Amino acid sequence: MATVELEAANRSGDADTLATFKEIYNKLKEELLSDHAVEFTDESLQWIDHMVDYNVLGGKCNRGLSVIDSYKILKGVDVLNHEEMFLACTLGWCIEWLQAYLLVHDDIMDNSLTRRGKPCWFRVPQVGLIAINDGMILRCHVSRILQRHFKGKPYYVDLIDFFNEIEFKTTSGQFLDLITSHEGDKDLTKYNMKIYRLIARYKTSYYSFYLPVACALLLAGENLDNFTGVKNILVEMGTHYQIQDDYLDAFGDPEFIGKIGTDIEDYKCSWLVVQALECANEAQKRILSENYGKSDPACVARVKDLYKDLNLEEVFRGYEMNSYNKLITGIEAETNKDIQNVLKSFLFKIYKRNK
Repeated sequence: MATVELEAANRSGDADTLATFKEIYNKLKEELLSDHAVEFTDESLQWIDHMVDYNVLGGKCNRGLSVIDSYKILKGVDVLNHEEMFLACTLGWCIEWLQAYLLVHDDIMDNSLTRRGKPCWFRVPQVGLIAINDGMILRCHVSRILQRHFKGKPYYVDLIDFFNEIEFKTTSGQFLDLITSHEGDKDLTKYNMKIYRLIARYKTSYYSFYLPVACALLLAGENLDNFTGVKNILVEMGTHYQIQDDYLDAFGDPEFIGKIGTDIEDYKCSWLVVQALECANEAQKRILSENYGKSDPACVARVKDLYKDLNLEEVFRGYEMNSYNKLITGIEAETNKDIQNVLKSFLFKIYKRNK
């Protein structure tokens, strides 16, 4: 059984929580490999074992760990009992499994090179487009984990419905992203802040920010309909996160952030190109039109040079500070102190991140 590797050095979680989280991953994976719903061969089981480790592990696991952190805050305790901890960790891993499925397919659609410091799964020798089916298996795992450990809980149906809803929103965001930057219809005039924010909201915000907190709320016996304001703050926080991601795609160190940015080559509707279009003169817009969306390193360099000429690094720093202040104002308007603490814990993890 592979050892779980978590990038814990940059996270303030305690060692006991991380150790328990690792143990529960191994338990959940072992249950899936022992699932008798399908008669797998030894070869196929070895493939799934490796595939799950390769794609579910290797990230920061902030989404999954945030379920535990949020649940502790909502319950007002530093230590959860054995069952509470197990259920919180299991939901956390369900989110990590869901993300793995989304990233496997996202990397294929974007023709990406690396993910988490290693080749994308579909680029691994002998994998190729088998990765499409592997992604579907990862998504099916989420449903089977939920069924095994939450069926009979009063919130089970809500969990199933919620994961389905989040998956729909996220894949719809991916669709908006893909259709806006369609290879056969390259048109920078379609790129504006309205469409950008729609893509960021649906592709990133719901599953990365709202889903972990909603899982904690459901575990705590809460009705999600009572937390619309919390959802809105978390969705806006997710947009903040996506803008950071777009900035790092162009200006981050690939060795440090764990992937090679390809937004320029992929003709993505990124925050940086939208900002550039809003402030560029006609000559600068021609540079964008002639070079954006091309894989030639010289074209990519010209776009990045233009970003620097337009001082977009400083524009980003200004956005980051203003967004942070607005989020803090919204959080502090929440009357429930526990909810405030949950939201602040999320914000403090991402503010001024560099990877």
